[in-house]
Amino acid sequence: MSNLPLAERLRPKSLDEYIGQKHLVGKGAVLRRAIESGRIPSMILWGPPGVGKTTLANIISHLQGRAFFSLSAISSGVKDVRDTIDQAKRQQFFDQPNPILFIDEIHRFSKAQQDSLLGAVEQGVVTLIGATTENPSFEVISPLLSRCQVYVLKALEPEDLEDLLNRALTTDSDLKQLKINVEEKEAMFRYSGGDARKLLNIIDIVVGAQSGKPEITINNQIVEDILQENLSIYDKNGEMHYDIISAFIKSIRGSDPNGAVYWLARMLDGGEDVKFIARRLLISASEDIGLANPNALLLANACFDAVNKIGMPESRIILSECAIYLASSPKSNSGYMAINDALSTVGQTGNLSVPLHLRNAPTKLMEKMGYGANYKYAHDYVGNFVDQDFLPKELRGRVFYNPQANPQEDNIRARLKNWWNKRYGY
Repeated sequence: MSNLPLAERLRPKSLDEYIGQKHLVGKGAVLRRAIESGRIPSMILWGPPGVGKTTLANIISHLQGRAFFSLSAISSGVKDVRDTIDQAKRQQFFDQPNPILFIDEIHRFSKAQQDSLLGAVEQGVVTLIGATTENPSFEVISPLLSRCQVYVLKALEPEDLEDLLNRALTTDSDLKQLKINVEEKEAMFRYSGGDARKLLNIIDIVVGAQSGKPEITINNQIVEDILQENLSIYDKNGEMHYDIISAFIKSIRGSDPNGAVYWLARMLDGGEDVKFIARRLLISASEDIGLANPNALLLANACFDAVNKIGMPESRIILSECAIYLASSPKSNSGYMAINDALSTVGQTGNLSVPLHLRNAPTKLMEKMGYGANYKYAHDYVGNFVDQDFLPKELRGRVFYNPQANPQEDNIRARLKNWWNKRYGY
């Protein structure tokens, strides 16, 4: 039996073996065409963990016969970057394509580290492939980002997980020797969260826990029982990162400041990036507290600015105050629901015409065509309000924003009812 983890034994070596990301590497897809042509740009692979970012970088290097250098942003400094670039320069020959420099978790690189890459990328000394779980717009400096193509990788779909499970059971030399009866898959897929590495680790753990049995059974109950007993093993690669941030946000959404502070402490103790936490607080302030307490977004934004300026250990206090404030605030997702409903409507109805009275008339011709005609300027009326149409005629009376039951939005509802009762029924 091999000592290698199943995820390593099954790591794909070609695009045909690669599971998922069909929008990028499926037949005729944009990245596959670039890879097969041999003309690949420097790129940032952005997506959740376990979706194949590192594997894809290795496949690109292998298919094109390029030297491959790899750095981790967690353990590498500016000197490591410069030393690696020097090695890449020594690999340059007239008939050889430039080496690939793969940087895992590039979002953790400082500005100085990213600056040290610029010259090598610009001059074609290396083709950079950066992997990140964070939005590169926030974490990658603009000069470097402008020289890279960003490709978004997605969590694996259920059919992808099904393919991966079947491949593991039918092609892995160790698993093929065992009699494995898969009765149910739902728990395995649920715990994996669309993460290929997580799914393969689960299979490893569940099979290993039943070693020595003549037949290994996999069903939902067995998977849940074994994973609970082996939680520390299950998270040996730090995969609980996303589970803990989920527990943190759900504690805030559920108005439990004690749960929020506990999960915050777990993240800080584990060395989590304080900017990552602060960004999640910003999202929660708008998505979960919203118009029930508009000051929450202001406080979360101030928290984000402060932790960027101060850093640890003092940032723990700022993050704690913000988390407690958000958890203790009244909750509303009315803004979140309103924009989702509006976007869905736009997707279904297409580009409806802007009513003529809402259009500007910068030219005489537009004025003659009725642009801006009959528009009522609200400030000319009592209370700075006048009833008129602001939606396309096809959507007249359509309500997107529904105030929720909290003191702040009770006031908003009363105001809207006074203004719009005849049109929107508030």
